[in-house]
Amino acid sequence: MTTVSGIRPATLPSPRGPLSEQVMTALRTDPSRLDPTPAQKDEADAVDAALTLWVLHELSYRGFGDVSPEAEWEPSVLAVRRRLQQDLEARLRSRWAGHPFSADSFADDLMAFIESDDGPSVASYVHTSATAEQVLELLRWRSIYHLKESDPSSWTLPRLTSAPKAALAELQYDEYGSGRPDRLHAHLFARAMESLGLDTSYGAYLDECPLEVLEMNNVMTLFGLDGRLRGASMGHLAAFEVTSSVPSSRLVRGLQRLGMGEEIIDYYAEHVVADSVHDQIAVRLICGALAADEPDQADDIFFGAFTCLDQEARFARAILGRWGVAA
Repeated sequence: MTTVSGIRPATLPSPRGPLSEQVMTALRTDPSRLDPTPAQKDEADAVDAALTLWVLHELSYRGFGDVSPEAEWEPSVLAVRRRLQQDLEARLRSRWAGHPFSADSFADDLMAFIESDDGPSVASYVHTSATAEQVLELLRWRSIYHLKESDPSSWTLPRLTSAPKAALAELQYDEYGSGRPDRLHAHLFARAMESLGLDTSYGAYLDECPLEVLEMNNVMTLFGLDGRLRGASMGHLAAFEVTSSVPSSRLVRGLQRLGMGEEIIDYYAEHVVADSVHDQIAVRLICGALAADEPDQADDIFFGAFTCLDQEARFARAILGRWGVAA
């Protein structure tokens, strides 16, 4: 039986530019000798920087078999990670124009904001037109997140006050299989990948992932790891949950159309049911309660929701464009 818990990637991924090569060489040999202020990247090096940040974030998850666990807390490594995080956050905030809301109707305002999103839909294309080859490519790219599904949000749990903490714990309990290892969502995805002949090794398809996939994963970890961004973390989670159930239903129908097997259909069918409940928990019991307890986090909750929707739209345009589909 496929299992994803406790498995480390065998090695670091392949570098995709001078920055990732410099950082990964230092991680393999002597992290203390890493230059904490490597040469500034330009726009053409965005993928290189995103991969580097993904690798540095991964040290706080399962790590790598060819990197000492002590590298996670090496000051020079943390300095590079922090610079890349600051660059990423600055870019995200430059795209956010703000949105009005009322403290008295915060949860309703947040739900309306998320539901008003009209970005391009990969799920709609899979439902009606995608080929099996295209779906396999989508699953390979999505595996970078789904094989550690929900873990980024768990970083936020100890940063919350009582009411949102209890609600997040309830939601995460479902995500982690309600106490059943075989129903852990990451396990369900790994089982589905295995049934389709895909490599279930953690991060196996990292080398082929575009910038949009790397940044989506980096954002979730950034929001979760930085307690200052707890509102953004929960806003991102809310947008993710609200926009999951309907697309998952479309994916189920598309996968059935292609005859792709019960395991991958089971994975998305699980989300049709679970996320139809999780959306209310995330918006009202987590974000609504967090905004009530900590009003200074309210704007960041909207910022996090926007960032989730914006990145999903950018990902959809990238993959649909790769497939020759107008977004």
